[in-house]
Amino acid sequence: MALVTNDAARLASSEHTRPRLALLQAGLPLVRLFGPEHGLTAAADDGARVDDGTDPLTGLPVVSLYGERMRPDAAHLAGLDAVLFDIPDVGARFYTYAWTLWHVLHACAEAGIPLVVLDRPNPLGGMLEAAEGPMLSDDCRSFIGEDDIPLRHSLTLGELARLWQREHCPNALLEVICCEAWEPSRAWPAFALPWVPTSPAMPAFDSAIWYPGTCLFEATNVSVARGTDAPFTTIGAPWMNAEAIAPSIQVAGVTCSPTTFTPAQGPYRGERCEGVRLSLDVRVFGAPAIAEFVARDHRPVALGLRLLHAVNKQHPSEFAWAPYPTAANPSGHNHLARLIGRREVAGLIGTLTHEQSGATIAEWTRVDDWRSRVASILLYDRTP
Repeated sequence: MALVTNDAARLASSEHTRPRLALLQAGLPLVRLFGPEHGLTAAADDGARVDDGTDPLTGLPVVSLYGERMRPDAAHLAGLDAVLFDIPDVGARFYTYAWTLWHVLHACAEAGIPLVVLDRPNPLGGMLEAAEGPMLSDDCRSFIGEDDIPLRHSLTLGELARLWQREHCPNALLEVICCEAWEPSRAWPAFALPWVPTSPAMPAFDSAIWYPGTCLFEATNVSVARGTDAPFTTIGAPWMNAEAIAPSIQVAGVTCSPTTFTPAQGPYRGERCEGVRLSLDVRVFGAPAIAEFVARDHRPVALGLRLLHAVNKQHPSEFAWAPYPTAANPSGHNHLARLIGRREVAGLIGTLTHEQSGATIAEWTRVDDWRSRVASILLYDRTP
């Protein structure tokens, strides 16, 4: 067997134990590991090429799926009886672990090898009414979006694999081993398990809460606070008027506060930035209810688009779209279209008046028939 995994995957019963070691100790004949973006360590920089190597924990060879190749070659699958997949996700379409699964599913289907997904919770919850678009247009497909799913999809990776088997890989030999006791109506804090960073800029659940919306700023000359203790909860630039931007976010339960920070990576590295920080206001609904708020009522994509509109309107001379080079997109061009899934957003968002922006953002984030499309592949009870 081979295993697609990284160090973010841990046992629920032992936060320090990597499943690849536990599987070997349980007698599974693992002979090869596959690593996604950020590598087996989950510590490589965003978008950086990762080379093949050897796992110091198990001594197994590691084949990188983010660099020279994005899916296993036939030679890497030859002689295997099955491929296992065990990587935690964060519930956003442009987080690349889902697309590593997409490519592994296709490669296994072509090779006639069973794929077993060891499913894990969607940390944002799984309520379908909380899913947010845009859906992905065909002309925006890339390694951060290979299929027309919502930006916040509200599924687990196991459910996505079942959807792709039905719609794209009917010959795939797929099995999904479900999470025990996962409740889609509650987000990660409800389960009292430690958060293991899924990548360098996802050090805490707080970053995952806002990531589906604030990651859109990666296509601009605005910092998302990479290299600080609060990436994706904070955006800013040396030229930003934070006091003018903060009031643009008026959402029950959400606080948008002026702040200062100095990013260690990305735009304005080492420079003092003025910006805003997003947080959930515990006083509104109490700490225990945060997990339900995030799963049911939180709309990070719409919020991120409102914030993008506010910065664009407040700073028309300073704000700019910017390329974002990665191993999957070396030129970095058209990054917003790849992130958001629609090419017209970059040209339109700065032209909208405040009055127009609400209706337009609501239209962009619609998911239409998503619930009916996924009804037959769901693995967990979504009863309201």
